[in-house]
Amino acid sequence: MTTGVEIAELLTRVRETTPLVQCITNSVVTNFTANVLLAAGAAPAMVDIPQEAGMFATMAGGLLVNTGTPTAEQRAAAREAVAGAGEAGTPWVLDPVAIGALPVRTALAAELAEQHPAAVRGNASEILALAGAGSGGRGVESSDSISDAAGAARELASRLSTVVAVSGPVDQVPDGTRVLRVGHGHELLTRVTGGGCALGAFITAFLAARAEAEPLAAVVAAHTVYGIAAERAAAGCAGPGSFATALIDSLAALTAAEVEAGARVWQDSEEQK
Repeated sequence: MTTGVEIAELLTRVRETTPLVQCITNSVVTNFTANVLLAAGAAPAMVDIPQEAGMFATMAGGLLVNTGTPTAEQRAAAREAVAGAGEAGTPWVLDPVAIGALPVRTALAAELAEQHPAAVRGNASEILALAGAGSGGRGVESSDSISDAAGAARELASRLSTVVAVSGPVDQVPDGTRVLRVGHGHELLTRVTGGGCALGAFITAFLAARAEAEPLAAVVAAHTVYGIAAERAAAGCAGPGSFATALIDSLAALTAAEVEAGARVWQDSEEQK
């Protein structure tokens, strides 16, 4: 079971170690993603072209591969970076954005998923599609619920020997053995371009900084910190526009003590704490 103390310690490690996070990501969200990482204390690097991506992945603390805008050049860079990460032991995260109905990104995500990602993050429709149990959602939006994807997420985690994070009102995070739930977040995250994509990079930062902590703990910690920051941001904003700015401010201001005191994480077999 991941505790508030462990989550707070992981946040502190991110801030103390400033992990270098390589992002091969959606061109629509690069600026927002970089600012989220900076607010958390990590160092973003949008190195996403062939002949550089693979080399950089061997030096980075973590790698994010997001299939949001998979141009031919970016697909080549993603393959190169994943290979480099594998050689160097760099933890990497797959965010299979909008897969299912769209063939190019679906094939790429399926190919990369077999290359041992430390974590896979997506909405329910994306996780179902990656597991071969669904046809995807409506673009980047999920048309399935967390409960619809529960079995597929557990199967995928077990088959790939990875952590699978399914985002929703209550996030579900299985690792093939356990299933943890994170009860944080706010609906305004779905009203801001990059709210989910930035979470993929946030998870990568926590995996890069985790030291001896289990990958499951790092993924759960990232979801918890991000969700608490979103709740605080939503409480003081007027709408989606001000929320985006407030989220970055909230991530920068959130303390480890506040995270430790407020974390709502539980295991499937337990009652919500």
